[in-house]
Amino acid sequence: MSEADSLANLDRYHRQTLLPGIGEAGQQRLRSAHGLVVGCGALGTVIADALARAGIGTLTIVDRDVVEATNLQRQVLFDERDVENHVPKAEAARNKLARINRQVTVHARVEDFGHRHAESFLDGVDVILDGLDNFETRYLLNDLAVKHGLPYVYGGAVAATGVSLTVLPHPRHRVERAGREPAVTWSAEEATPCLRCVFPEAPPPGTAPTCDTAGVLGPVVAMVAAHQATQALKLLTGNLDAVDRSLLSIDAWTNEVRRFDVSGARDAGDCPCCGRGVFESLAGGGSETTSLCGRNAVQITPAASAAPSPSNLDLGETARRLEPHGSFTRNEYLLRGAFRAEMGSGGDPIELTLFPDGRAIIKGTAEPEVARSIYARYVGA
Repeated sequence: MSEADSLANLDRYHRQTLLPGIGEAGQQRLRSAHGLVVGCGALGTVIADALARAGIGTLTIVDRDVVEATNLQRQVLFDERDVENHVPKAEAARNKLARINRQVTVHARVEDFGHRHAESFLDGVDVILDGLDNFETRYLLNDLAVKHGLPYVYGGAVAATGVSLTVLPHPRHRVERAGREPAVTWSAEEATPCLRCVFPEAPPPGTAPTCDTAGVLGPVVAMVAAHQATQALKLLTGNLDAVDRSLLSIDAWTNEVRRFDVSGARDAGDCPCCGRGVFESLAGGGSETTSLCGRNAVQITPAASAAPSPSNLDLGETARRLEPHGSFTRNEYLLRGAFRAEMGSGGDPIELTLFPDGRAIIKGTAEPEVARSIYARYVGA
């Protein structure tokens, strides 16, 4: 048997097919499946690596950023050559996965995942996997999942803590999708609350820690992403009854693992998404960006639902969190300063001006995607 023939069979997955819940039938289902990984940072690289090694048929990886040296502490698909060559994360992941498992088809999309084109990423997709770092885009993924009847596996990690939740949207608002039959199906009785049921409002900008301000422990990322990948494998191999339906919370530093029963969250409130079928994020209800003509700057205005009142955004606390990353001053009207390691296209430090209502001006770039990334990383979204 040639090497090509050997690679074409299931021998490499022998240890996995020994599992009663998978077997050869489950492995073949997985081989026909398509996962969409949005965000190829800490969570996304671990998820993509696990699914590729497990033998998923197709992965689409979406990320707008380039590999940086600070990523290497936790983003497992990248190395120093990717940093030196300024390789986009999605492409670097595709290149590495091709060396891990050539049976897997990987589509690298070096793009900003926004509401205008979000639905164009769903062609043939069977499960949506969250590798993001902000709630604004997570709500967009949640809208996509509910509207198109796709399972969505949410995850988040910061400092030494992490959370994960699997969403099986109620079919009441599902739009029929053309093409092949979905790989994962469930009844209305088997549906779960959506992300907005569990988290009706995103944390206001400036009130929640981010990886860039609070740090992140590499192993806790792996723990959360492993849970996400495991739930995806259960779904794609036909083991719906084995899926974790709780909200998993991990604190790796205090050794606490907790599960919260969220099964009644949809019935407890009036969810605009899975309850009323209002897809605010898909309709462009997220933050707005405006390029400021002639100033090489971008203004970011948070979504109305996320924007804090002036008394809620503590400029003093925000200045304290930003202190390790540059030089910042504040008064009662605004916070202002420059980052030490964030450089604009002209080589000068990126500057931030932040107002109590969450509005910000990012100076040193005219690219909205760059400005949104900096805002999400240092202010929060």
